[in-house]
Amino acid sequence: MNIDFHSHTTASDGALTPMDVLLRAREQGVEMMAITDHDTVSGYQSVREQWQDDTMQLIAGVELSCLWGRRLIHVVGLNINIDNQLLQQGLAEQQQSRLDRAVLIGDKLAKQGFEGGYAFVAQLAGDSQIGRPHFAQFLVERGHVSSEKEAFKRYLGAGKIGDVKSSWPEMAKVIQWINDSGGVAVLAHPLHYKMTATKLRALVTDFKAQGGAAIEVISGKQPKDRTQYLAQLTEQFDLAASIGSDFHRPGMPWNELGQAGVLPKSCQPVWSVFK
Repeated sequence: MNIDFHSHTTASDGALTPMDVLLRAREQGVEMMAITDHDTVSGYQSVREQWQDDTMQLIAGVELSCLWGRRLIHVVGLNINIDNQLLQQGLAEQQQSRLDRAVLIGDKLAKQGFEGGYAFVAQLAGDSQIGRPHFAQFLVERGHVSSEKEAFKRYLGAGKIGDVKSSWPEMAKVIQWINDSGGVAVLAHPLHYKMTATKLRALVTDFKAQGGAAIEVISGKQPKDRTQYLAQLTEQFDLAASIGSDFHRPGMPWNELGQAGVLPKSCQPVWSVFK
């Protein structure tokens, strides 16, 4: 079965509308699909009533930002009840955190003489979430830099004035939101955090102890040794396995919808633990 449980739309930082993502996924042969926008379910909400295609099942999902110690971690919630009160409150907190961050970035840029940034990016983003790429477009549009690459190098990249951290909740809290909604908490793309094997095992240990139920064993096209390593982690910690492309936009074949492959036979698929 072709499964893709990690994708993004224009509701967060993706390039395609929710419906266009679903249509593209169907063209790629996906049979079970989840839209997992960052800290919002608005993309899923916009299409859940419209999508009536029996050839591809649509699952409610979200990707939540959180902290493990001082590290930013992403936890995907699958098969969630988006009407759950605790989850809705949590998502509202996440959106406010993102908004506060955008306002602060705008203020910091204004102090450097680049005024009007927040108003510009708010209009540019529309219903989508505001991110640093929007501020990069602002700096280019106003002639402050020659390219978005230069904007990040001088003002928005790591350690620069626009590198503002959001006030994310602890990992245990977002896992609670997911579990309370009847969903399954999945540790997203574990190898993206570039941890040592010892540190990753410590993360997985805490993740499971706090109620996490699965690991994203496959994230986009990846070498077999990575898949095997993460599959072994699921077996060692008695966790289910998920799979997703982490699709954001066309033109990135390593993150194309429905092209991540299949889970190893030794894994317990995450959809088998859906309530």
